[in-house]
Amino acid sequence: MMRTLWTAATGMTAQQTNIDVISNNLANVNNAGFKKSRALFEDLIYQETRRAGAITATGLVHPTGIEVGLGTKVNAVEKVFSQGNFQYTGNTLDVAIEGDGFFQIQLPNGDIGYTRAGAFKIDSNGNLTTPNGYLVEPAIAIPENATEVSFAEDGTVSVFLPGEEAPVELGVIELARFINPSGLHAIGKNLYTATGSSGDPQVGQPGDDGFGPLAQNILEMSNINLVEEMVNMITGQRAYEINSKAVQTGDEMLQIVNNLKR
Repeated sequence: MMRTLWTAATGMTAQQTNIDVISNNLANVNNAGFKKSRALFEDLIYQETRRAGAITATGLVHPTGIEVGLGTKVNAVEKVFSQGNFQYTGNTLDVAIEGDGFFQIQLPNGDIGYTRAGAFKIDSNGNLTTPNGYLVEPAIAIPENATEVSFAEDGTVSVFLPGEEAPVELGVIELARFINPSGLHAIGKNLYTATGSSGDPQVGQPGDDGFGPLAQNILEMSNINLVEEMVNMITGQRAYEINSKAVQTGDEMLQIVNNLKR
């Protein structure tokens, strides 16, 4: 009976983590470029009383065994990098990736971070940055007297200057992708860093070699499906509740045993 208590407790702990993950998804529903997470579970070890296929004393074979599981645990919280919905903003510096790839961002420590959030800004030096002031990599500097900024599908950034009829090219935004994006490390601020599991970044130009083209005046919103998350939350809540009932049932069975001597 004590096994019942501990087994149900593992279920409650796992569902608590599941609800934490769902809550984080819901909290970031309006976060541009945010990618949802999902908790993955696995069963724990089994207490084996009889193995399937064992030979009985009479020479027969047991068709099934007796194995009682000892609960569950969360074995991974996986990022899901499906495409989010596009939202037209009309903002010149809003850029979305229509397909595979991440924008490259120079972090304060010199490392490169990666993001799907293309809500760029211009700092006091004219550099193209994230809302946190981190520089886009490779660096793009917008002249102070530029009258219009243009992001082409292939990542070329151009500006129109006073007195100039033709646009002036400032550089090209390159994208990065990974063989296992779920292995990226989320560091907050809509940024990820590479890990040994994600693999090394493969850098390329938007629209080429499988990289998605860029779209100006558009933001990629989160890939959260509210209905799906609400259903997942209700399912997780019910699973947590039923595991708590198992704890209560185990406790009541212990009380029955204690009362046998009265």
